[in-house]
Amino acid sequence: MAGAEEIRVEGPTATHEKVATRRDFLVGVGAAGLLWAAPSLPLAAAPNSALDSAVNAHIKRLRRQGKVASDERTAWSVYDFTKRQKLVAINEDTPLQAASMIKPFIAQAYFFVVQTSGGKVRYTREDRKLLELMIRRSSNWATNRVIDLVSQHTGNRGPGDVERVLKRMAPGVFQETRIVERIPSGGRTYRNRASAHDYSRFLFAIWNDRLPYSGELRTLMSLTNGDRIARSVATIPSSVRVYHKTGSTAHLCGDMGIIEAHDRQGRPYPYTFIGIIEKQNRARSYSSWIAARGNVIRSVSDLVYRTLREHHQLV
Repeated sequence: MAGAEEIRVEGPTATHEKVATRRDFLVGVGAAGLLWAAPSLPLAAAPNSALDSAVNAHIKRLRRQGKVASDERTAWSVYDFTKRQKLVAINEDTPLQAASMIKPFIAQAYFFVVQTSGGKVRYTREDRKLLELMIRRSSNWATNRVIDLVSQHTGNRGPGDVERVLKRMAPGVFQETRIVERIPSGGRTYRNRASAHDYSRFLFAIWNDRLPYSGELRTLMSLTNGDRIARSVATIPSSVRVYHKTGSTAHLCGDMGIIEAHDRQGRPYPYTFIGIIEKQNRARSYSSWIAARGNVIRSVSDLVYRTLREHHQLV
């Protein structure tokens, strides 16, 4: 915003932030050169992954019990940063409704604009407040304002400018992402789409500082709010830190994020978890459906954490 005070991303906000020149960034991201330097992200779960099979069996059991309906598609992804292994990849490349899970992608597009503007666009305190409202509070008004900010500097063609920025700057990350609408009045956003694999690649990239303002994005996504990954999951201790974004409509219940757990010696053990349930027919009761499907996601998160706790001595 014109005349506003620029934010310097430093101190606690930039614990893992790495500064790159504009040239380095364009070479690394635009040409997909530095972005996917080792460690690389596997395309699929490891062969005969026991956890992948366990999650698949769990979802089938929930379908038989009527807890996942016949008109609902699900997608799941888990990546272990310590072992550098994809542990779960179920329907990972299927584009599904994104709902509010698209909001960190919109923030990333904004940061691309800041990074490549040559100083013409600055990350101000007012814009930071917008991003916090968008991600922490899931404000649709703030989301539309950030979409407009991106579009104003990239052609003034609307929401599609956000998608174009993402795919131009990091085509290897946002492969199945589709952004075509602002958040309509009432929050019924059904047309923007992304795959679990896109979320996984994005989370991998910001955890490893492969995208601009990765540290700031991690901070925004870690601010206290409701999640479906760790909150109300009895086996996951309150000591874990969650970097995430939920998505909720009468057709979509999801969460994507990074869980930073610790082993019994206090060493960090981060992993990604993405769970998406898309319903073809609109849920008759939004609140009860969201609550029930949120519990399905928590049950899968519980299964994942219990497995990792057993294998890696997590607390």
